[in-house]
Amino acid sequence: VQLVESGGGSVQAGGSLRLSCASSGSIYGTLCMGWVRQAPGKEREGVAAISPASGRRYYGDSVKGRFTISQDNAKNTVSLEMNSLKPEDTATYYCAAREGPTLRTRSTDYNYWGQGTQVTVS
Repeated sequence: VQLVESGGGSVQAGGSLRLSCASSGSIYGTLCMGWVRQAPGKEREGVAAISPASGRRYYGDSVKGRFTISQDNAKNTVSLEMNSLKPEDTATYYCAAREGPTLRTRSTDYNYWGQGTQVTVS
């Protein structure tokens, strides 16, 4: 399974960014996809996840109401819409995946990872 992220960048506080993750090498609908972030000096944090099989979504407490995860079945992509960004959202964001329909919520749950994309909020 290969995961390739796009999006990210720098934005002022209160702004918005959209991250996308294209997956290949698996049958779409068999992976739980998620976004995990890591800020300097901090542990990885599960931000959001979606189970294509069930449509269920997970959001970390720190992003609830601000971030939205969605899927595009035709393009085998998962996106993360980030609104009302705060400086504490600054981190490297990784797309992650694991086989199976179970909705994953912890960063340690995943076994496939993208290369990461930087988000900086000032």
